[in-house]
Amino acid sequence: MREAAVELLVALIQNGCVNDGTPDSGGEYRSVETLQEFFGQPGQVFESHPGRQSVVYRIPGRVPGAPSLMLMGHTDVVPASRHGWDHDPFEGLIDDGFVWGRGAVDMLNVTAAMAAAFRPFLSGEKDPLPGDLIYLAVADEEAGGTYGAKWLVENHWDVVACDYQLTEVAYPPITTPDGLAYPVSVAEKGPYWRKLIARGVPGHGSQPHGRENAVVDLGTAIARLAEAPTPVIITEEWQAIVEILGLGPDMSAALLDPDQLDAAIEAIAAIDPEMARIAHALTHLTVSPNVVHGGVKNNVIAEEGHADVDIRALPGQDETTVDDHFRKVLGSELYDRLQFEPIMDYPAGSSPKEGPLWEAVGDGYEQVAGTRRRFPYLISGTTDARFFRTRGVVAYGAGVFDDRMGTGEFASMFHGHNERVSVDSVGLTTDFLATTVERFGVHSVAE
Repeated sequence: MREAAVELLVALIQNGCVNDGTPDSGGEYRSVETLQEFFGQPGQVFESHPGRQSVVYRIPGRVPGAPSLMLMGHTDVVPASRHGWDHDPFEGLIDDGFVWGRGAVDMLNVTAAMAAAFRPFLSGEKDPLPGDLIYLAVADEEAGGTYGAKWLVENHWDVVACDYQLTEVAYPPITTPDGLAYPVSVAEKGPYWRKLIARGVPGHGSQPHGRENAVVDLGTAIARLAEAPTPVIITEEWQAIVEILGLGPDMSAALLDPDQLDAAIEAIAAIDPEMARIAHALTHLTVSPNVVHGGVKNNVIAEEGHADVDIRALPGQDETTVDDHFRKVLGSELYDRLQFEPIMDYPAGSSPKEGPLWEAVGDGYEQVAGTRRRFPYLISGTTDARFFRTRGVVAYGAGVFDDRMGTGEFASMFHGHNERVSVDSVGLTTDFLATTVERFGVHSVAE
């Protein structure tokens, strides 16, 4: 299974299913064809838009009414340019024990490992579980799931329905005073993306005095939003992280106190900037202006400009939290001059930290990594699990990685340069998923 997973990962990277957010991008049909060849069966293919394909394989369970389990991965990746990479991001090169390429971390490594763990059940080499076992490879995760998981859940729930799900995000273990501990992604922040629109009065660029310039208002708004402190919430998942890290009473207390938290994060940043970024994201509403457009010509005062802002909310925060923060930071005068259009609104979601899948994940870690130590983790990004959680599905992200890359470095590779995953980690995650699936079958009928 391990070798098959690595070979499939390379092929998926080479397919280059780049999703730039436009309907005609992605081309996930290429990876659907790759998976059909890998499984030797066509599965059920769904095309929500020309070229935007997802594929489903379902193995009926042997016990009527037993809980079902889905393995779900996406096949699209974000864009990547050759600049800043040591290797071509779409070559899928294996170098120094790593598979390099866009999607190696997010999330083609897990999509491939899931397929390798699923194939023996599909071929009949392994007996069916008590409940249905499903493999789902979806399009369009990187742009919100409009042509993938969201579309499938809304239009074909009868095909993709499940009780439990393994998906992203899988992270490396963290080192604690009592040994390694593995994060299990049980919750995720909610995306409240906004388009900020500024309007001005056009005029000659040589006479700007007294003119309302859309670009100036937009720039002022962006600067204020980027620099302002954001609301804090101490979640159950953050408490679990702090507890398992064993940082000592003073630092632990500071990381759990909203009044001391920012100073504690700055102290961490002096030692480990990547971990500080993670700590900040897991405890704050985050606001990141990432796309800006404005004006039409250098000698024309800008009549209109807009900025796309990536906002991620914690459990307990919502669109009211976002609006209140914007009004406070921008000030009433500037706030009232701008328009705010929702791009994406979805609340944070979480799954319970108990039950057959939680126990099966523990078994998987014990078998493959030699420890059951795991803790509930909140991810700062957004995954397709949110569409299933709203239907009552218990969804986790989990995997096993070797010690060649720490959590901070691993996290920095999501959508970054030199994205790569070790060959051994792909194999370990494949073994882990295979064990977890089998143990889920045991726990699902024992409880």
